[in-house]
Amino acid sequence: MKRLLALMLVVVMCAAVMVSCGNKDDGNTLKIGGIGPITGSAAIYGQAVMNGCKIAVDEINANGGIGGMQIEFNFQDDANVAESSVNAYNKLMDWGMDILVGTVTTTPCISVSAKVYTDRVFALTPSASSTDVTKDKDNMFQLCFSDPNQGTGSATYIAANMADKKIAIIYRNDDAYSQGIRDTFAAEARAKNLNIVYEGTFTEDTATDFSVQLTAAKSANADLIFLPIYYQPASVILSQAKTMDYAPTFFGVDGMDGILTMENFDITLAEGVMVLTPFSSDAEDDLTKNFVKKYKELYGEVPNQFAADGYDCIYAVKAAYEKAGCTKDMTRTDLCEALVKAIKEISFDGLTGQDMTWSDKGEVNKMPIAVVIKNGDYISAEAAE
Repeated sequence: MKRLLALMLVVVMCAAVMVSCGNKDDGNTLKIGGIGPITGSAAIYGQAVMNGCKIAVDEINANGGIGGMQIEFNFQDDANVAESSVNAYNKLMDWGMDILVGTVTTTPCISVSAKVYTDRVFALTPSASSTDVTKDKDNMFQLCFSDPNQGTGSATYIAANMADKKIAIIYRNDDAYSQGIRDTFAAEARAKNLNIVYEGTFTEDTATDFSVQLTAAKSANADLIFLPIYYQPASVILSQAKTMDYAPTFFGVDGMDGILTMENFDITLAEGVMVLTPFSSDAEDDLTKNFVKKYKELYGEVPNQFAADGYDCIYAVKAAYEKAGCTKDMTRTDLCEALVKAIKEISFDGLTGQDMTWSDKGEVNKMPIAVVIKNGDYISAEAAE
């Protein structure tokens, strides 16, 4: 009996060691997990990130992998629900995840980032932009612009290019993403003496009718509406504005990207919509051309910013891994600490920016660009003029 108990204890201890090491049972696999919505109303975001990640993983594996290891990629659906995202994270930990790319959307990522910090898993989110994602978590990083940077960047662009516009803001006040961008946009707009003539709010439960907000904006003679929101409510706003014969300039941020591939959406409604983004599919550099070509071949559509974010996340992880000189036998914790140090030392060139760097707060530093939707495609604002 004592011998049996001793044997059982050894088995339990070995299992614990395997978990702490990321379950590298063959020593030749680096397990990267991803989390995001691939079902539900935000599925366009998660599907695009997943697809972009897969392209990068396949390219890297075809060229020898990372540190002599092949990447094994496992993307879990969270349907943009915080509880589901935590469950997905737990599944990935049971699988033996070494590094997390995720989560895709903000509210789930805030919940998962707390787990990431406790478990000491290195994480890089492609698109969860709230500062609460990285706050007090030294191992959580963002590839996307943070909410303050999106709000400030939008106000700066409008001040430089459309300073005479009368501005309305419509935002969702029960969502950390939308509220956060609105707050910094409004502050910077007022600091730059931009003319905000109306602000309207909505909640998740009231995102089906914007007639009150649009009527008020029209009555205030707003000729630019700033929309720090996701594409689903934006599609309703565009449709209802057309019904009202109201045609201001609509200016969105990264949550607007994806509207052109939204099921049953009339893309003519989005003609002229402006979006501040780090990625334009019509860019002339070879990296973008090759990515867009490959994405179209595999998925039958033009990649949006989220696909590019996913692609860049995998390559940024590779760059940090190689900078740190990580090895196959490192535990998950040691790998995390090495990557935390290395990502703040690299300068990374990707689809969504050149010379990207990361701060101690986990924020990325890169330059946004303004794009305009023309004939069902995104083109740079400069090219549209």
